[in-house]
Amino acid sequence: MLIATPNFFLSLLLISSLFCPTLLAKSSHPISDTEVRKNKIQCYADIDSGLWGWSCKSSAIARENCALRCLSPACFELIYESDPLEEGEKDLIRSQEYKYCMHKSSLGESLEGVKGSFSN
Repeated sequence: MLIATPNFFLSLLLISSLFCPTLLAKSSHPISDTEVRKNKIQCYADIDSGLWGWSCKSSAIARENCALRCLSPACFELIYESDPLEEGEKDLIRSQEYKYCMHKSSLGESLEGVKGSFSN
């Protein structure tokens, strides 16, 4: 029987932070548009290299959905998971919610209330 110690959980958290750097991301300043652009370019590069699988390369909109998921899995899940972008769709409200989500997430704040915050 394996007994999980506090050191085990700390090690697990540190290892998972290597694969998901936003897990420990908590800052006194919100993520900047420049940082978002830089990170999104890296996401596109990862998608184009095949790291995200063929489905993310199957169309421009699939690539965009995968890039949004790559950029912030938590915000993608909250804003787009149940209704991903479709070909030709421009959803300015959800785009603003996603940016707001990334802003709050970068500060380590709760994401409660983000979805629907830009709706009429």
